[in-house]
Amino acid sequence: MRQKRIRGERTTLLDVATKAGVSAITVSRALREPDRVSEALRERILRVVEETGYVPDYAARALASRHNGIVCALLPEVSSLAVLNIIHGIEARLQETELRIQYANAWRDPEKERRQLELFLSQHPAGILVAGGQNQQVIVNMVLSANCPIVHMIDTNLTALGTVVGSDHCSAAKTATQHLLDCGYRRIAILGGGVDLRVQRRLEGYRVTLEAHGLYDPQRVMMLAEPTSVPLGCRMLGEILERQPDIDAVFCLNDDVALGAFFECKRRGIRVPEDFGICGYNDVNFAAVAEPPLTTVRIPRYDMGYRATDLLIRQINGEKGAKQSIDLGFELMVRGTTRSVAENPALPS
Repeated sequence: MRQKRIRGERTTLLDVATKAGVSAITVSRALREPDRVSEALRERILRVVEETGYVPDYAARALASRHNGIVCALLPEVSSLAVLNIIHGIEARLQETELRIQYANAWRDPEKERRQLELFLSQHPAGILVAGGQNQQVIVNMVLSANCPIVHMIDTNLTALGTVVGSDHCSAAKTATQHLLDCGYRRIAILGGGVDLRVQRRLEGYRVTLEAHGLYDPQRVMMLAEPTSVPLGCRMLGEILERQPDIDAVFCLNDDVALGAFFECKRRGIRVPEDFGICGYNDVNFAAVAEPPLTTVRIPRYDMGYRATDLLIRQINGEKGAKQSIDLGFELMVRGTTRSVAENPALPS
């Protein structure tokens, strides 16, 4: 039965040690390095921890050591399926350590991201994972003066950020846009939610590819500063069709937007892929099982979270050579929402 304590009184490590009949060092070792104590002793200490409601004081730990034992992760939008894949990778790597994790949601807002990063740095964390970088120069300045390792999960071309794990989003968007052209689509719109750096790089790849063929039209660009969702994709396709009724394909910068665009096509009687092509981005779990399956760009989000966390842990442990950039690449997943390339004529040279 949990021991009653006076309201506001905190159970200390010494309280646990006294009740368990061991030293405070032994309690600390049992909690932080359980393999270094016997199973029977560890179970006795854990029973006392449960009875007393003891919670480790990470702030005190930060004062006594160089960090508080917590990895902080700053994410652009935790409700996004793509971001959840990153979280799964982070969690998988951290399970092998004694480090804890703290998440914060920046909501794709540059000012929120800056304030949250400042807060993280003030807590003396073991390290920080940043999946974003909206306010680029401010973030760079904070990284340069940080008192802990920071690893970014973003675009590999942004070398000013130091240690980066990610993909080349501009190249990925070029590949997706070129695929739509190879399928015979010519009036290609682009739909996206949010305005972060990854989105900007994808937009750049789309624009550059169409400009090279003389087919870029800024009126076919629709970017909204809103969280991505299936309903957003429905609404965006409806709106772009109202102002550009002749478009014959869309490159959607997230798969949920692409799925919404497909639903809107079904509602309007537009045949996909015969009369209208749709390409998404990220290859989240529903993309391959939709009907028809969604053509999209696969970004290895789980690997991104795992590899970035691994690099961060190695830096925390002082390993040499852990500061590097890793390009995880991308893969175009050609499925049922785009026509066969073989059936369509090539662009004129």
